[in-house]
Amino acid sequence: MKSTYKRWLIWLGLLISAFFLYIAFREIRFDELWLTLTQVRFWWLVPGLAIYFGAVLMRSWRWGYLLKPLKPIPLTTMFPIVAIGYMGNDVFPLRMGEILRAVVLKRREGISISASLATIVVERIFDAVVVVGFVLLNLGQLIGLSSGSFAQLGGVAAWVAGIFLVGLAIFILVAMYPHPAHRLIHGIIQRILPERLRTPVAKIADQFLDGLMQLRSPKHTLVVFMGTFMIWILETGLYWCVNQALGLGLNFSQLMLLNGLVNLVLLIPAAPGGLGTFDAAGRTLLEAFGIASEPALGFTLVLRVALWLPITLLGAFFFIREGLKWTLDIQEIEAQAVVDQPIGVKGESDES
Repeated sequence: MKSTYKRWLIWLGLLISAFFLYIAFREIRFDELWLTLTQVRFWWLVPGLAIYFGAVLMRSWRWGYLLKPLKPIPLTTMFPIVAIGYMGNDVFPLRMGEILRAVVLKRREGISISASLATIVVERIFDAVVVVGFVLLNLGQLIGLSSGSFAQLGGVAAWVAGIFLVGLAIFILVAMYPHPAHRLIHGIIQRILPERLRTPVAKIADQFLDGLMQLRSPKHTLVVFMGTFMIWILETGLYWCVNQALGLGLNFSQLMLLNGLVNLVLLIPAAPGGLGTFDAAGRTLLEAFGIASEPALGFTLVLRVALWLPITLLGAFFFIREGLKWTLDIQEIEAQAVVDQPIGVKGESDES
């Protein structure tokens, strides 16, 4: 049943990607697109990729910071694991890269998958808050340049921001008041679950709560937020370098808006790497800034390659070095977490 459901999700993602690829390439003059690509000053990608990998390093530091109450882990360990996660999200369906890095972390450091996934959820909430902030801070430029169809984006973005802020507030409250949260969660488990499931689910819930420990301090929460803001500023730096490579003349705030809106569109389930959704969103939004279709799509394609290829190849290298199996079976992926446990770490089972 689960296998059939997963296959349907994968096929749905492929169909969504095909639809958005059609939108991305619709009415494109391919001779003009080719001319655009041949005129790209690719040397601008060198500083752009350096800046982008700075963002990956910042992500590695942030994850290590969130995990610090559980176990201090050096950046040299975190960076390869984060690269594996990028590769997983770019190659495997259903954002399996998040599970992959939780599995590798358990193999390397013995931290439970449930606790790791809790910190990953926190990361994603902080990312969403900053990305929506990029949109809200710069949306006025797009509204001024485009038709009224974009004017409603402000309201949509505000609703999305509100949802993620509520989620973040809940996580912070749970982290700040762990004992009441523990009693509440265990009470719900006792009431709604059959007896055979209570113990394993309670264990997963406790491990998940452990992963939120760094949010108990407002200071630590602020540090994570500022780190997240820097991550997205650095990533926008790659957008700026691609903009320079094509000579489009966009300013940094426009590129912040582009980065934010494209990543909101990437919430739509699609094939790995946001195939189609990324391309259609990039072209559409650049056209709203008054850029012709072929340079707009050319920018999006160059940016896609810069965002996808180097980190995916690096992540694949670390993945192979780790000795993991290429599989779409989540249970098989999680089973690999018990292999090569560090000396002195208990090989407890993880039901997540």
